[in-house]
Amino acid sequence: MQRVEIYSTPWCPYCIAAKRLLERKGVSYEDTDVSGNAELRQEMMRRANGRHTVPQIFIGGKHVGGSDELHALERSGKLDPMLVA
Repeated sequence: MQRVEIYSTPWCPYCIAAKRLLERKGVSYEDTDVSGNAELRQEMMRRANGRHTVPQIFIGGKHVGGSDELHALERSGKLDPMLVA
């Protein structure tokens, strides 16, 4: 199983939706709370090519985007192969 990382904030509904999708699939993930931490947010933005909104999701070190992109991968059947690649 590939390592899944999520940069998020506790109150973000898109973060919650992305985490719920992964939890329904039984996928564990590393959650980094960037609220109130400028250093972590800068790290997220650097890794996500300047994107500053949360969540920012990485699978196997590859940036896949936010919640919308994660759900689109699931709908298209592309998420499962990424998780086990």
